[in-house]
Amino acid sequence: MTPLHLTYLAAEKKSAEVTDWAARVGWLVGLALFVALVYWLMREGWKWRGTLQGDLPELPTAPDDAGPAKLSMTGRYHGSTTAGQWLDRIVAHGLGTRSRAELTLTDAGLDVVRPGAADFFVPAAALREARLDKGIAGKVLTEGGLLIVTWRHGDRLIDSGFRSDRAAEHSEWADVINSMIETNSTEGAER
Repeated sequence: MTPLHLTYLAAEKKSAEVTDWAARVGWLVGLALFVALVYWLMREGWKWRGTLQGDLPELPTAPDDAGPAKLSMTGRYHGSTTAGQWLDRIVAHGLGTRSRAELTLTDAGLDVVRPGAADFFVPAAALREARLDKGIAGKVLTEGGLLIVTWRHGDRLIDSGFRSDRAAEHSEWADVINSMIETNSTEGAER
């Protein structure tokens, strides 16, 4: 092939137009509508779950004089589930909202202060168990990465999951809460 012939072939080969803007815009609008639909369906499902759990009584608030703090911790609140069913999230009264949390344990009970979400209080008489676990609805960590506190609210047993900023505190919290429960049940039996 002569150089003239190669120049002619190179000049004749043009790229086809790469972008069909109308089709691209159509796909992007369709994708945005699909994402919006999925988000709306998830939101409606969350609201429906809250409606189904409407029989859950209002959450108690901390008493004015709860007494001196036995333990306190800062960390994250990861949610609450039906006790023993780690995927059955409870969303009523804001219990499904993840947030930062400040926990304070007193003789009166467990005070959970959550900036940006509803605070709640677990009376000492409602505490049933504290244990270390690896998961709660939507959050799975290493073994012992979560402090799970089981408590009675109304006619339901609830597991609430917390993770301290210092995970080494979890064992101490579980031990102190369980000893409080044993002490309260022993005192109740003596009365």
